[in-house]
Amino acid sequence: MNCSKPIKKEVKKPNIIYVLADDLGYGDISSFNPDSKINTSNIDKIASEGMRFIDAHTSSAVCTPTRYGILTGRYNWRSRLKSGVLTGKSKALIPNSRSTVASMLKTQGYHTAFIGKWHLGWDWALKDEDNTSGEGWNPVDFNNIDFSKPITNSPNDLGFDYAYGHSGSLDMAPYVYVENGKATMIPDSVTENTGKYSWWRKGPTSKDFIHDDVTPNFFRKSFKYIAERSEEKQPFFLYLALPSPHTPILPTEAWKNKSGVNPYADFVMMVDAFMGQLTETLKQNGIEDNTLVIFTSDNGCSPQADYVVLKEKGHNPSSIYRGHKADIFEGGHRVPFIMKWPKGINKGSTSTETICTTDFMATCAELTGYTLKDNEAEDSYSMLPLFKDKNLKTPFREATVHHSINGSFAIRKGDWKLIMCPGSGGWSFPRPSDKAAIDSLPENQLYNLKSDPSETQNLIVTNKEKAEELKVLLAKYITEGRSTPGTPQKNDAIDFEWKQVEFIIDNI
Repeated sequence: MNCSKPIKKEVKKPNIIYVLADDLGYGDISSFNPDSKINTSNIDKIASEGMRFIDAHTSSAVCTPTRYGILTGRYNWRSRLKSGVLTGKSKALIPNSRSTVASMLKTQGYHTAFIGKWHLGWDWALKDEDNTSGEGWNPVDFNNIDFSKPITNSPNDLGFDYAYGHSGSLDMAPYVYVENGKATMIPDSVTENTGKYSWWRKGPTSKDFIHDDVTPNFFRKSFKYIAERSEEKQPFFLYLALPSPHTPILPTEAWKNKSGVNPYADFVMMVDAFMGQLTETLKQNGIEDNTLVIFTSDNGCSPQADYVVLKEKGHNPSSIYRGHKADIFEGGHRVPFIMKWPKGINKGSTSTETICTTDFMATCAELTGYTLKDNEAEDSYSMLPLFKDKNLKTPFREATVHHSINGSFAIRKGDWKLIMCPGSGGWSFPRPSDKAAIDSLPENQLYNLKSDPSETQNLIVTNKEKAEELKVLLAKYITEGRSTPGTPQKNDAIDFEWKQVEFIIDNI
């Protein structure tokens, strides 16, 4: 009689690939917007083979803050960055002491890689430590950087085994690739582009940094990484942060005029084609079934895409939603969000639950059996229950906080959304700088997104109790340092006035 216990076969953890497009609108993807005039057949195919999330939101309406939330599972406004974005010269925003998706997955046996646009700050070596010069908006701000020396507080210090990319947006100098902490080439020229779509700011540029080739280069690097890691038993996590279709809008020769719409649409089609190649790479390497692919954007579409021309062609990057990048309105932070994992997600499914890009870390934690500590991923909910069960008994998130470029807040709970400012909080009308328009409006806005998804009817006067309920909940989330169950935490210390939270009586 054989009394030995049966050998338990270890289930291989899924590979994880997170593709983050830059300034891609909800309405730019055909499977999210039937009226889209851009052909996105490859991304649509990924959606048909996985799950579409049609009520997905970034934690901010601009890029740096959203990237912070994706990697930390924490709302960006808990950091020192209360509004705006960083530059290509900014110091590291995420301290090495904070857990990230990458550092957490490393503890779970993953090989981790970042390829693409970082835009979360790192610390360049300086020729003169006492001379920090400007913030990075002008060419002279980079004169004091010593590109021959390694950077510090890099992606490698936040859990990435391999890191390759550039520091800011593709229109922000310096135009230098950094691989595992070192510049691949020292800049030897200064470039600038003043084209309507193709513009980038003047700044130091390395010979191997060809703006038109940056997006193709990141995809090529990613395909190589996938092929190499597919030979290993160890699962991998790839964070592929694209600089596109953000400015400079640079479709390669093969994609120019392909859309019949404008260069922005051409650029979106180019990204779509590369996503098709990524899927094919997974198939060719035999790892498609157990690889979780996530595709989304860091915020809504930018006005740089030329909304006037797009409208003439019958295309709205925000679909039925109001506003665009930078705004507190839905167009600023509602984004296309797709998850495909043949082994774990039902094919051709759709989730109507409200999700946030901060939810990535808790999802990866549950997926790999990691127990989050109280000071990790404070605003992250695991999406695993959504993979199979479309009809949850209770809402997936209690509520979701939105944030605009000028730091204005909104909170969404169920069908209701409370906006803590009178205008867009961003770049669409009424802009914060338009004093006449702002002064004519109520201080706050309340919308029922079920009956009014385009946010046209402000119900703040007739639904004061609902507004107060949401305001109290927002105050709780801010003061307790978390929006998930757990021990209250502290927001990062600041030495300046945080004007956007003046509605809270208690001290933060």
